[in-house]
Amino acid sequence: MTQTTFSVRMDSEVKKQFDDFCGQVGLNTSVAFNMFARAVLREKRLPFEVTTETDAFYSETNLAHLHRGITALDSGQGIAHDLIEVD
Repeated sequence: MTQTTFSVRMDSEVKKQFDDFCGQVGLNTSVAFNMFARAVLREKRLPFEVTTETDAFYSETNLAHLHRGITALDSGQGIAHDLIEVD
């Protein structure tokens, strides 16, 4: 198999974090990119969702609500409830 070089520009901190992650899972960056490329070719799509929609959980409104609740609990004003699991 003939090999070629593929050059990618990215933020240096992103590269460092990616290299660190790859090392933690026993890969190097080159292997990780090859896995990505093969997954794209095998699945004929990007192997993750690409969208302009954001998860509603992380909306500014919901995060503000969560922070208010955390602040209330931390200051003793909130009410802790038992976790109820639903089947």
